[in-house]
Amino acid sequence: MTTDVDFDSLVPALPCSRRNFIVTALGAGFALAVQPVAAQSVIVTDSSGLTAGEIRVPTGDGELPAYRAQPASGSKWPVILVVQEIFGVHEYIRDVCRRLAKLGYQAIAPELYARQGDPRQYANVQELLDKVVGKVPDAQVLSDLDACVAWATAHGGDAARLGITGFCWGGRIAWLYAAHNAQVKAGVAWYGRIVGQASDLTPRQALDIAGELHGPVLGLYGGADQGIPLDTVEQMRRALAASANPASKASTIRVYDGAPHAFHADYRPSYRKEQAEDGWRRLQAWFRQHGV
Repeated sequence: MTTDVDFDSLVPALPCSRRNFIVTALGAGFALAVQPVAAQSVIVTDSSGLTAGEIRVPTGDGELPAYRAQPASGSKWPVILVVQEIFGVHEYIRDVCRRLAKLGYQAIAPELYARQGDPRQYANVQELLDKVVGKVPDAQVLSDLDACVAWATAHGGDAARLGITGFCWGGRIAWLYAAHNAQVKAGVAWYGRIVGQASDLTPRQALDIAGELHGPVLGLYGGADQGIPLDTVEQMRRALAASANPASKASTIRVYDGAPHAFHADYRPSYRKEQAEDGWRRLQAWFRQHGV
């Protein structure tokens, strides 16, 4: 499997007709489509001192499975939504939640394909894109993330200190959600697509909402990303700088020269330790700077 491709850019625009939840519980381990895992690179964060595991988030049409990690004691934790890659909420995304919980956050990663299909069932990336990912509407995703914020508010989280981060497919969503929810204090988008063809399911792209952010976003991109051309990253940078909106103008983009797509994904050959660790430090500083 090619490991430095922006899989989100391959997602077709397909009609959505499913309304019931197909996925009702999270699985264990890594998605089939990313096997074999580069085990020598995998970061494992334990759950000592944490409350971590699966939760059910009420939505208008059922309960959405999600992974939650937070400190084992206390309350009023700042909340960070963690948005999956195309592969769903597998072990890497759960570990990111635990890493954030160790920093004092309540981190929630919902399975955002739960109505369309189970990403664990597909060993072929293109089949996963065609049969599941390409059927997920942005409106559904944004609504489900709103439901996660409501859950957090009812379960010890402080939504007045709300952040979002996402990877690949989720990186694009991080941009969109920062323009959708006025509660967002800050976002971090890891190699999320900037431009794309509008469709009924994906009517707006990150570039379209560059001037509408409620919280500033830190964009982290690879200079050798084959799926996200650098000229589109520069378009976004210019649009942010030209905006009169304070949150948009405060946003910034960091490009890592020579880094491929998915350079933070420590379970894949695309992982770049130096750039991933630098990005993680920047994420922490960004959230602190903006009150998350």
